Amino acid sequence: MSAPDQGNTYLEKVVAQQAVLEDDLRARRSAPAVPGMPAAVPPAGPLAKRERALGAAPGTDRSGPGPVDVRISGFWRWKNVLVPPNAFVVHTRRGRAEPLHIGLGVSFRFNPSTDSFLVVPGATQTILINAYCICRELQGVLVQGYVQWIIQDFATAYRKLDFGDADDPMRVVNLQLREQAEAAIKDKVATMGVRDVLSDKQPIIEELTARLRAVAEGEESGDQGLGLRIVTVQIKEAVVSSSRLWENLQKPYRAEQGQIARLAELQAEEAVAQREMAAARVKETQRLEHEREIAELRARNESQLFDTEAAEKLRRTRREHDDSREVAELQTETTRHALRMERERHEEEAETGRLRIERDHELARLRTEGELGLADMRARSRHEQALLDLEREGARAALENDRSPAAVQSRLIASLPEIMAKLPKPDELRTVTVNGADQTSVAGLITQLTAVVGALRAATTDEQRKAGS
Repeated sequence: MSAPDQGNTYLEKVVAQQAVLEDDLRARRSAPAVPGMPAAVPPAGPLAKRERALGAAPGTDRSGPGPVDVRISGFWRWKNVLVPPNAFVVHTRRGRAEPLHIGLGVSFRFNPSTDSFLVVPGATQTILINAYCICRELQGVLVQGYVQWIIQDFATAYRKLDFGDADDPMRVVNLQLREQAEAAIKDKVATMGVRDVLSDKQPIIEELTARLRAVAEGEESGDQGLGLRIVTVQIKEAVVSSSRLWENLQKPYRAEQGQIARLAELQAEEAVAQREMAAARVKETQRLEHEREIAELRARNESQLFDTEAAEKLRRTRREHDDSREVAELQTETTRHALRMERERHEEEAETGRLRIERDHELARLRTEGELGLADMRARSRHEQALLDLEREGARAALENDRSPAAVQSRLIASLPEIMAKLPKPDELRTVTVNGADQTSVAGLITQLTAVVGALRAATTDEQRKAGS
């Protein structure tokens, strides 16, 4: 643990980097007009201030001082003000309530005795923020961030904001926005813990963005605000002011990493020790193996002369017996193989005969079943045909029985020409009047046919009654 009076090195480094960045942003405003020459010190006095406000002495044509390169040409009352295209300008005249010219990059004629103008840079402005806050645990925290803004409505901005500084027109506005941003950051950090501030900066960004937009753009109040637009809000860094608290926050992670490193060292040492022991064991084993091989070689050399003849004799005897045994085994194996082949051939022939008989039986059975099925189908077809004929005759008889007298009469009348055509031609014509009707007329013929139909109907009714009884 560091001493109580030791400073926070990381905090000092972050502050120094922020100071360097702020100096870089101010470099253009403080740069000399001519490269390599020191910046001229502006003269003092009311006349000098008037000259700086006008941008040039009468009859001159040069760039005016300040961050905006405004050129004024002409003499006395007939002057022209040339404004860069990336700068806002407002031109007013004595006795007029509204400005004559207002906008971005507007050039105009200028009368020093009655006119006044204001030129403001139109580029995006960057505000660096160093907020020394107190968190919920009453610990000091430095929060660094930046805000970028731009003029959105210059007609509203020049009335509500102070751009009167000739050297830096944005200085007062940047100071005001910086104070607003620092106050918002401090209010938000006061409700958060140290770990929350260091790990999650999104709540601070959201709170700061909401407050700055409410002031600059007028989102909450419903008016036009200050005529500014917040481009972006970012939190760069959050550092604990207390070096002891900063070290205490880092100790758990450092202790965990130290434990991991120490365990890795122990594992490495254990692995090295095991490898050393294994190498020593292998070395000792190799030495013992070498000594044993030397002893065996000596013993073999000493007994080689004595054992050569006995071993050769034993080898030859064993070889003879082995050859005899191998010949007998080969003969036995050949006989067994021949018997096995003969048995397999008989089995295959028997199996082939059995399969042939089964196939013939199966074919005969299938042929018989086919013939029986065909005969069955033919008998069934004849039976169904007979049934259809009976049903047709029955339907025809039912239709004949169900015909009404009027239908019978109409059918008989329709068939009269065909009946008359098929009748033989009579040799003589005799006319008989029945019931006083003339048979030669149509009425008489219809009357006779009606009588015949009535007789047929009565006969048909009697037959049906007899059949029903």
